[in-house]
Parts: sequence; structure tokens; C-alpha cells
Amino acid sequence: MSHESMMARALILAERGLYTTAPNPRVGCVIAKDDEVLSEGWHQKAGEPHAEINALNQLDDKSALGADCYITLEPCSHTGRTPPCADALIKAGIKRAFIAMADPNPLVAGNGIKKLEQAGITVVTGLLQQQAEALNRGFCQRMRQNRPYIRSKIAMSLDGRTAMASGESQWITSPDARQDVQKLRAQSGAIVTGIGTVLADDPLMTVRPSQWYPQGQTVRQPLRVVVDSQFKIPKTAKILSAEGEICIATCSDKSKENIAAIKCQYLDEQIDLTELMSELAKREINDVLIEAGHQLNGGLLKAGLIDELVIYMAPKLMGNNAKGLFHLPALKKMSECIDLTISDIRAVGCDWRITAKPNHSEKN
Repeated sequence: MSHESMMARALILAERGLYTTAPNPRVGCVIAKDDEVLSEGWHQKAGEPHAEINALNQLDDKSALGADCYITLEPCSHTGRTPPCADALIKAGIKRAFIAMADPNPLVAGNGIKKLEQAGITVVTGLLQQQAEALNRGFCQRMRQNRPYIRSKIAMSLDGRTAMASGESQWITSPDARQDVQKLRAQSGAIVTGIGTVLADDPLMTVRPSQWYPQGQTVRQPLRVVVDSQFKIPKTAKILSAEGEICIATCSDKSKENIAAIKCQYLDEQIDLTELMSELAKREINDVLIEAGHQLNGGLLKAGLIDELVIYMAPKLMGNNAKGLFHLPALKKMSECIDLTISDIRAVGCDWRITAKPNHSEKN
């Protein structure tokens, strides 16, 4: 097998932790000798052994001597919740280490690679780096920019409407699309919505897994955040009683019993959304999913905070009076339009899922 094939296998292993490793990155490891795979491992959950350790634990003390290892992320060099993986690879007698990407975590940031090289291990970096980066976009962005990767999910009709004039929006898309959204929720460290959505739809915003969720793993409920500048949320809202942690992002000094709050400053007569996202990064949130109406989505887009749009387009027409996707200032010239780069279009049941990036968010 080629080096690329070995690393591709390690990436497939890393993806098994898509729903369970947060706030840690998703990492896979393959140990091989003479083109034969000796063992495999991936990081399954924060606080548990890393990918390299899971792979080494399948071997006896001398099996890895002189072997190659393929790791999707630089091995850690410090003691955190677990001991340094770089030390374990050195002790096992690994001869060569192929590493997809350096760890952007300042606690590692090249130190793991340096430790391996000082021990006489040949290190090759950059193998399938782009794919490794994509698997951990949120972790990388939090480490480099101190804010999560922000993905906005929007359900719309064929004529670009997200709710009737009354606010009614259940359901625009099909059950297949709504189940697909569950996967986006499960990948996210936090789900952010607005008070308007809570008052109109009274949602739970929880992960309700199906066959796609890893068997044997406890469902990790994302933090749910309601942007509610005046703290209007009623105590009877379903989201307050649903499983998992919830907090209110507010500018108000009001408080309600047993409801946690994130206090933010006003900016342009609304919550400072940049401050909110920085606060979520401090809470080790890698990925944020926005499930909100046109007001909050418009504010995030205007602030340049949306990294990715996931739009589910249903074969429906909702008419001129229905609400649009974003509340934005009126644009008068084509030069003022917000350009998007579409990366994927695919059918999900009877709907279409469009994945796009606003060009102003091309930071990486």
C-alpha cells in the first residue's frame, strides 16, 4: 500500500469520532511494517486514550519496533488528560512517522514533531493535509482565531422563503432533510438560535440520533444558546426543559431562576455577536450550528461570522409575503451583493442540500 493509502485509512478512522471527540480533534492512526497494517486506532472520546495509544495497545511490546505510523494530527507532547503520545511512539520503537498536519494547539505546535525527530524518528509531514484540516475545521479555527467554525443551517422554499408572514415554518423540508440536520447538530459543540425562533416554534434543539450515531456511545447533547438581548424567554419554553446544558446570551441585567446567562455588550442595537462567539471559544466550543430566523442570520452574515451555509431547499412555493433568508440592509447595486462559493449540491429525500461559503469568510 502507498503512503497516501495508509494516511487515507487513518483519516477514515479519524472520522469515526465525528460526533464524540469534542472538544478534542478527530484523529486516526495506522501502524504498518513492510506494507502490512499491524494495528489501527482512533480517538473516541475526550479524556480517553488518543488514536496512537489505541493503535499501540493492540500490539505487544516489540511489534512496533522499526514500524511506520500514519497519524492525521501531530502527536501530543504534553501531559493533559492523558500522557504524551509522542513519548509512547518513541518507547514503542517507531522508525518513521507520517503526519498529515501539525497541531495548531499552542501546547503542541510542532513540539511533538520535534520530540520525535530528537529521538531519531524520521518525520514526514503534509501527507493529505487538506483532508485532515477539513476534518477538524472547528478545532483548527478555535486554536488559530479564537472563535468556532460557524455553520448556519437554513430550510427554505424554492422561492427563497423560510417562514410564512405569521412566522409558521413547520415543516418546510422533508423528514429526510430533518434527519440530516440531526447529524449537523451531533457534530456541533453548540447550537445557537434566536428568541424569535423560540417564541414562534418552541423547539427542543436536541440531538435525536438514529442508526448513523455510533453504537455504544452516549449521546452528547450540544450546548444550546438562545440569543435573547432582553431576556424574554418564557420559563415554559421547551428548550429550557430539554436534556443538556442551555444558556441565554443577553444584554439584560435581568436573571431568571436556574437559567444560566452569557452577558454580552450591545452593538448596533443588538448583541455583540463577535463577543458571543469568542465566549463560546473560551468554553472550548469548536463548531457552532446556527438554527435561527432571518434576523439573527442577517446579523451574523453582516458581521462576517458565518463560515458556511447549509441550505435545504424544498420543492415548495411560499409567496411574496413569506420571510426571506436574511435580514440585511437594502442592496442597490450588484457590486454590493454577497458572493458565495458553492462546494456541494446533493439531493436529500425530495429536497436539495446546498453547501456554500460566503466569500468574506475565506480565512483559512
